[in-house]
Order: sequence, then structure tokens, then C-alpha cells
Amino acid sequence: MKTFKKVYIEITSVCNLACSFCPQTGRQANFIKVDTFAHTLNQINRHTNHIYLHVKGEPLLHPKLDELLDISHAKGFKVNITTNGTLIQKAKHKILGKPAVRQMNFSLHSFDGHEGSTDREQYITNILSFIRQAAEAGQNVIFSLRLWNLDQDNATNLEKNRNRHSLEIIEKEFNLNYRIEEKVERGKGLKIAERIYLNQDHEFEWPSLQAPEDDGKGFCHGLRSQAGVLVDGTVVPCCLDGEGVIKLGNIHDSSFTEIIESERANRLFDGFSKREAVEELCRKCGYRKRFGA
Repeated sequence: MKTFKKVYIEITSVCNLACSFCPQTGRQANFIKVDTFAHTLNQINRHTNHIYLHVKGEPLLHPKLDELLDISHAKGFKVNITTNGTLIQKAKHKILGKPAVRQMNFSLHSFDGHEGSTDREQYITNILSFIRQAAEAGQNVIFSLRLWNLDQDNATNLEKNRNRHSLEIIEKEFNLNYRIEEKVERGKGLKIAERIYLNQDHEFEWPSLQAPEDDGKGFCHGLRSQAGVLVDGTVVPCCLDGEGVIKLGNIHDSSFTEIIESERANRLFDGFSKREAVEELCRKCGYRKRFGA
């Protein structure tokens, strides 16, 4: 039986921002119901004990996020939340004190990615205030501050890009006696305080069927260390299939176990065992090149 390091569960396909690096989904706007979420957890419970409340959409928008976290804890799951952070002050009462929460990832690059963003300092201060509250409450959560907006021109000279102001705010908050650029390595987390990390990387690029296709060589962890369930129950091989292009099945029609052992799922899995992408979307996804040919 396949087991995964993590399973992504999309609790909403709705987002409050429109970031340039994140194509708007063409799927129906939806929020997962509490009983549907519980059903999803029952479906995956033999395959993982770590879930990520994200694919597309902003998880802090979910009106019953606190209930979802309580159910996750009751069923023995550890939860990772990836958020743009803009709603953290409104949603913090649903997160603080919840033992299920293992890690929170704040996509700080959302500020510059969204055209209507205003007041960078207040945005980051709100996030840092929440982190401080969680620490003071003794909540053992890992926090990752992400700036995934580098390009080839500024990857080695960060002073010239728009991140400097954000980094200055963080440096001041944690009384750092160094400039973050001097320590951080692209793609690796820099520990700036206990259980708090900063991560910088190139701009995130969602795979698309409209992208050019190459020889299809490479490797991917889809269906090997991860899988995903979209808000409507569609099972996808990884967190990058944000439109559900590779529909392996639906947990409302078949069991998760049956779906990930289906002919299409095994063909994808076996293909990457041979370093070959058998799905069109995979052949148009640059992430498999990060893991070697």
C-alpha cells in the first residue's frame, strides 16, 4: 500500500488575492464542508499522517477552519498551512492553541504579486505579531517566511530588488546582527529564530498544458511522497496540478486507496521510476528537472 509523506487537501478554491504568479483557477468556487473534510481524512488515514491545507485558494478564508483543525487533531493528523498571510489577524483565533498545527508557511511574495497591495510594513508586522503570539502561547509551530520571487538577474544581488524592505522589517523584529542576504541560500531555509525560518527561491511557476513540451525526461515525487485531493474530491498526483488536469478519480465515487492504485496512477508512478513523464502536464512541468534526469 502506498504511503505518502504528505497529502494536500484543498479546503477552498477561492482566494482573496489575484497574484501574477498564480493563475486564477477555472474551477468552480467552493469551500469544503466539515463532514466532507472528515470523510476525506477517513479516506487517506492509512496513507499519511501529515496534511497540507492547500493547493489553490486561501485556507484562512474558510469560515470553519477551526473545526477542520479540531477534526484533524482528533483523527491524528498533523497540519501544515500555506497562506498569503493577509487575513492572519482576522483568522488567528481559529489557529492559536490548535494542537494539530505543525507548520505555517507565509508566502510573503504575495504582497508584490498582488497589484492592489498596500502598506508592506503593516502586512509583515501582522504576520510577525501572530508568530509572536503563538510562541508566547507555547504553541510549537514551525514558521516559514517565504520570498519566492527571485529571478536570474537578482538571485545573487538581492539588495537591488524589492525584497530589501521586507527583509529589513524582519531583521529589526528579530534583532538580527546581519543582513539576511549574507546568510540565505536559494531554496534552503535560514533559521532566524527558534522554529522560525526564512526561505528564498525563484518565482513559483504553475505547470500548464499551454507550456512547451520537452523530451519528458526527469523525476517527480508525485504519487511517491505526495498526492492531493481538490475541494470537489478529485484526486491529483501532486500539489502542482491546481486545475485537476490529471484526474485520477474522485473520493466520492471510489476509495482513495483504489484511486492511487488505479491503472493511470500506476502508469504515472512507474514512468517516473524510469525517469519518464507519461502525462502531458508532467512533460510541461519544470519541477521534475529539479530532481535530476
